[in-house]
Amino acid sequence: MTDAPATREAPWPVALLSGKLKDYLDRLGTVWVEGELTQWGVSGGNVYGKLKDLEADATISITMWSSVRARLSEQFKQGDHVVALVKPSWWVKGGSLSMQVYDLKHVGLGDLLERLERLRAQLAAEGLFERSRKKRLPFLPAVIGLVTGRDSDAENDVLRNARLRWPSVEFRIEYAAVQGDRTAVEVVRAIRRLDADPAVEVIIVARGGGDFQNLLGFSDERVVRAAAEASTPIVSAIGHEADRPLLDEVADLRASTPTDAAKRVVPDVAEELVRVEQARARLGMRLSSIITREIDRIGHLRARPVLADTGWIVDRRAEELTRWVARGAELVERCIERQTARIGELRGHLRGLSPQSTLDRGYAIVQGPDGQVLRGPDDAPDGTPMTLTLAEGVLGAVSTGRPDRS
Repeated sequence: MTDAPATREAPWPVALLSGKLKDYLDRLGTVWVEGELTQWGVSGGNVYGKLKDLEADATISITMWSSVRARLSEQFKQGDHVVALVKPSWWVKGGSLSMQVYDLKHVGLGDLLERLERLRAQLAAEGLFERSRKKRLPFLPAVIGLVTGRDSDAENDVLRNARLRWPSVEFRIEYAAVQGDRTAVEVVRAIRRLDADPAVEVIIVARGGGDFQNLLGFSDERVVRAAAEASTPIVSAIGHEADRPLLDEVADLRASTPTDAAKRVVPDVAEELVRVEQARARLGMRLSSIITREIDRIGHLRARPVLADTGWIVDRRAEELTRWVARGAELVERCIERQTARIGELRGHLRGLSPQSTLDRGYAIVQGPDGQVLRGPDDAPDGTPMTLTLAEGVLGAVSTGRPDRS
């Protein structure tokens, strides 16, 4: 073999490339892998098969030589869940890669339970199982979503019992695998489709029971998280009492069977009509009791002396009104008398202050031509016209000056 790089002018032979690949892969160590045997064929004592991932869409080819197979203490078949110790193996002549199996074991029930409990504890720590997260189911859902296997007994049980209880109920059905490696992917897809439908008010995930391994798809973390994320209430009706898949823990309601789910989601129309009639009867009795009691109260009130003869109310008020009218008239008369006396007093004061009373005593008021009252001889020199106001009239006069008193 050469270490010179391959070029267009000096390409490697196919055998050289294949050999280099084999040398490289032979240096890799072994590794334990887990999966499902989807193919298991024996030829010449050797086993040729395929191992598929339980969750993702990935498959590898495996080869087990007869010497390794002879050491195995367990029997294997297609569909088994196993862990295998493998090492990459490159076949130079055929140019194909396979995984050489050096050991192979079934995944025991104990291993599965341990993994399931670890997942349960993890999801519980995240609060996905808390009662406070549970959503209430609608009293009478108009449209119910159903996730189940096609043409399954679970589907028939849910539809038949729901329609017997309420014939007008509607269903939106999403079919999915209910066991096997496709369960988780298809159930998650179905839940999300129904949750996105605004008409769907509640979703039932139904399966008609089964053994522990057949129910593993409903404990898949993807299914549990899809149910927890849904805004629509989820009802788990897997139909298995002994082993509770994790979907039961996160669902808003757990039903023991698909039939039980139908009965708990859809009310019985006959029972509801009976309840309505009972409620109407209780309401009628209650109203009759209230009316009878009020009639009796009114009768007792009317029988009281104060209400038997109501004329006393008017008579008493009439007497009070008469007294108030008399009192009002008396007060008005007193007020008028006081004001009359006061007016007389004020009239006397005004008359005492009036210039007219002075004039009546023989005095006069002398005014100059400008209307000013003359107060001394100097205010009216000789020839000054004057006006004299007397008690009973007005005179005109002319001043002759100061009189001669010699």
